[in-house]
Amino acid sequence: MSNESSTNKAHSLPPAAGWTACMRGFRSWLQLERGLSSNSVEAYLRDVQRLAFFAQNLADPKFDPKGFETTHVDAFVAQLFDEGLSRNSQSRILSGVRNFCKYLLLEGILERDPLELLDSPRPERKLPDVLSVEEIQSIIEAIDLSRKEGVRNRAILETMYSCGLRVSEVVGLRLSCIDEVEGMVKVIGKGNKERIIPIGEVALETISRYIEQYRRFVEIEAGYEDTLFLGRRGRELTRQMVFTMLRRTAHDAGIRKQVSPHTFRHSFATHLMESGADIRVVQEMLGHSSVSTTEIYTHLDQNFLRDQMERFHPRSIKA
Repeated sequence: MSNESSTNKAHSLPPAAGWTACMRGFRSWLQLERGLSSNSVEAYLRDVQRLAFFAQNLADPKFDPKGFETTHVDAFVAQLFDEGLSRNSQSRILSGVRNFCKYLLLEGILERDPLELLDSPRPERKLPDVLSVEEIQSIIEAIDLSRKEGVRNRAILETMYSCGLRVSEVVGLRLSCIDEVEGMVKVIGKGNKERIIPIGEVALETISRYIEQYRRFVEIEAGYEDTLFLGRRGRELTRQMVFTMLRRTAHDAGIRKQVSPHTFRHSFATHLMESGADIRVVQEMLGHSSVSTTEIYTHLDQNFLRDQMERFHPRSIKA
């Protein structure tokens, strides 16, 4: 039997009883103690299920949650490498397993962390696609304001770029969370974490225009009265609707890059960093729990670097 067939067979096996009970408790811990979103909980459980399948395939009677040892970790990491997984995938899976071990330690199921001495593969830090300020402007100006939804779509893009919001955050914005007087907006991010961030005057003006020219004429469905951005049927927009709208608008603007709502978020952060904003401020506005996540935006494009050197280095230009 081929390695691929063996792997597929292993992944189709149900976890043994000991693993199942611990994974059930792990799920509750992630939901109640950590307060993670359902997507994050399921991702962690998939990582641990992969470990459970590997334990069964290894046929070591000691390899259960109570007998999880460093030697098992080494074998599991070797298996991930043999499967040809990227460093990012290996790192993500081991992150899930680390959290599982933390739960087992808290519950007294394990006495010692088997991953204590393990150095996870360093994730590959890929620079995100970034739009220039001019490209952002051309996309926003390409919105057809003669259509009823145009004023709404422009307000969405201005808000995304002004605040660096995730697409889930922009569709989930509430009217009651917009403070026009102070120029602030309350956002509910990943894991239901709340943050308050500034919103620019241009974005506030487009939101006001959207409310006056579009939203107040919509027949709002019960339960969506406080939702800021609404569709024709008076319901909250889906993330896919925003993605499709932005992709079409970028195409109309002549932008041939792969543009998504996250591209606007990347661009927001990059433009702030290039203009000299403090990384801790950008971290807070993006809602990153760790500054290391924000550090990816400290990259500067080559043209910007060359421009800075030519402007400020005393020996950059011949006399």
